[in-house]
Formats: sequence, structure tokens, C-alpha cells
Amino acid sequence: MITIAVNKYLTLAIAVGVLMLGQFLRKRIRFLETFCIPAPVIGGLIVAILSCILYVCGIAEFVFDDTFREICMVFFFTSVGFQANLAVLKEGGKDLLLFLVQVIILIVLQNVLAVGASHLMGVNPLIGMCTGSVPMVGGHGTAGAFGPVIEDFGITGATTIATAAATFGLIAGSLIGGPLGNSLIGKYNLLDTIKAEDEEELEILEEDEEMHVRHTDQYAPAVFELAVVVGLGTIVSTLLTKTGMTFPVYIGAMIVAAIVRNIGEYTGKIKVYMGEINDLGGICLSLFLGIAMITLKIWQLAALALPLIVLLAVQLVFMYVFARFVIFRFMGRDYDAAVITAGTCGFGMGATPNAMANMQAICDKYSPSIKAYLLIPIVGSLFADFINSLVITFFINFV
Repeated sequence: MITIAVNKYLTLAIAVGVLMLGQFLRKRIRFLETFCIPAPVIGGLIVAILSCILYVCGIAEFVFDDTFREICMVFFFTSVGFQANLAVLKEGGKDLLLFLVQVIILIVLQNVLAVGASHLMGVNPLIGMCTGSVPMVGGHGTAGAFGPVIEDFGITGATTIATAAATFGLIAGSLIGGPLGNSLIGKYNLLDTIKAEDEEELEILEEDEEMHVRHTDQYAPAVFELAVVVGLGTIVSTLLTKTGMTFPVYIGAMIVAAIVRNIGEYTGKIKVYMGEINDLGGICLSLFLGIAMITLKIWQLAALALPLIVLLAVQLVFMYVFARFVIFRFMGRDYDAAVITAGTCGFGMGATPNAMANMQAICDKYSPSIKAYLLIPIVGSLFADFINSLVITFFINFV
């Protein structure tokens, strides 16, 4: 077998290539568009499968230089840190706080369940973590970020397992979300509970949209802002490692970004270019996923096929039960609660776009839900990833 080393620049170019391939295929294959499968995952998986075939057949092994993967990962999660706006949490009122608490409980229980099921099957609990909130609430981004961290604990193929679980979650979350919300509406006649649009909720949505307006001349300052925060974040990360615990490389930058965002909101002295930062974070996420996918070693899944299926089935059943009997009940058992339940299945097992797709399907059939469209993006995009990273770090260090 020959070994083909791919330098970091060519690796980055291939990552862009798989992104473009994924975008091309997603436009032409309805299944991929319906379930919001990320373009880098589509194209990257094709390359990963081809690499696996060449490896299994003893023809060649590709060794990619993934230097840019970590850089893109850190910049993406720094953009996530900027989303942690405490002012929005306060403005959202008790419903937003209540929903956030439930999501935190969901994140914790996903990991407890993953670790517990692993113990019952005699599997290393860190392998179980690869099917918990890392790929479920976290999605492909968190799977690609924490996979290498778990591999550092001696779990070979952790990134591949977590990525496979994230792909399963994207599809499963979309499959159960819409039908569950629809069945709740029909079973309890929830159309009778539809409320008039709340002016306060509309105002919060409008303010959030204004914060994310893009200006071409502000992308450079946004890049500089990200770079400075990433640099300061390395200092925080270094101090955190002094505790003896293992943290992902981006955790310091996320914390600094959250601090900068909230100081800026409170004092008005720091301008945060949120729209531009979101765009830059999205670009970095796409490149990060592209590199992460082409470097997958799919053959490492073979020995864990059965345990992985069981662990993912457990997560699927749990998500359905939690959404049906916890989210729906505590969010009010009305039409808005049903739409929120459908959305929670989307980002609880996949990503916020899946959540929005689930809710859109229901709202197109019945009626808009301002409350759902307020809560899901704020919690799913602004707070879930940030909190999830902290919870995962705790579990990894104490499992």
C-alpha cells in the first residue's frame, strides 16, 4: 500500500472542492435538501468513502495535513461565543429562561444516558460520549471539535464515530420532529389555542434582525475582532489547563468572545459586528467540516457497528420522549408548545436549520408561531453550543 501525503494547502483546496460538490448534489437530490444535510458533509463523505475503499483494498492511504482544521474550528466557535448575549436572555422573559433550563437538562441527560448505556454494554464510556450531546445537540461542528479531544484519551476513531452519529441525528431529528408536532396539534385540538402575535416578541425579533444587518466595509473590522479575541482566548485556555482538566482548544476564545459581547451590550463602548461575524463563522464552519470529513477513517467504525446502533437508538427514543413529555408539557401544552417541540427535535439531534425546517413545515400547514421562532433560534444558536461545550468538557474529565 502506498501512502499519499497531502499538504495543508492542498487539503484546504480539497475541502473547498467537497463543499462545492456537496452544494451541487444537495440542489439536485431532494432527500439531502429536505433533511438539511450540510454540503461539506455530503461531499466530504464521498471522499471519505473513496479513501476507505482504497485503504481496505490495500491500494493507498491518504494522509491529510489538517492544520487549517483547528484554525477554522477555533474561529467558528469564537463566533459562537459572540452569540451568548445575556441581554437577549433577559428580554426573552420567563419563557426563554424556562426553555433554556430544559435544554440544559436535555444536554446533561443525553450524556448521562450515553455513558450509562455504554457501561451496560461493556463499552468504554468515552465511546458513549461520542453519541451523547457531542453529536446530538452539538451536531457536526462539535463532533469534529471534540472527536480529537476524546481520541487524546486513547479512543481510536472517536471523530469518525461522533461524525457518523451527527449525520444520523440530522436525519432522525428531522424525521421525528414534524410528525410529533403535527400529532400533538391533532390530538389535543391545539389550533384553538393559537394566540395573536405578541408585540414584545415581535420587537425582540426585529431588534435581533437589526443586529445582524451586514455591511461590506465592516467585514475587515469583524475579522480583526475575531483575531484579537482568539489571541486573548489562548491565554484563558492556558490558565484553564492549569486546573489539570482537559479543555477543547477553543474554549478560552469562546469565553472571551462572550465577555466582549456582553461588555459591549452593557457599556456601548465596544461595537460587535454580529452579522459579519456570523458570516465569517459560517465560512469557517464549512471549511472545518470539509477538512474533518475528508480526514475520516471510516474503517474504524467496523468493530463498533452494533454498539453504535444501540447507542443511537437509545438517543432517538430518549429525544422523542423528552420532547413529547417534557418540552411540550412545560412550554404550555398549546400550539406554540407543539411547534417548539418539533423544533427541539431538530436541534436536539441535529442543528438549528433542521429545527427551523421542522417548524416551517408545521407553520406552513397551520399558522405561524412567533414564540417558537423567537425561542428556538436564540437558544439553539446563541446558547446551546456554548453550554454544551462546558457540559461535555465536564463529562469528559470526570467519566
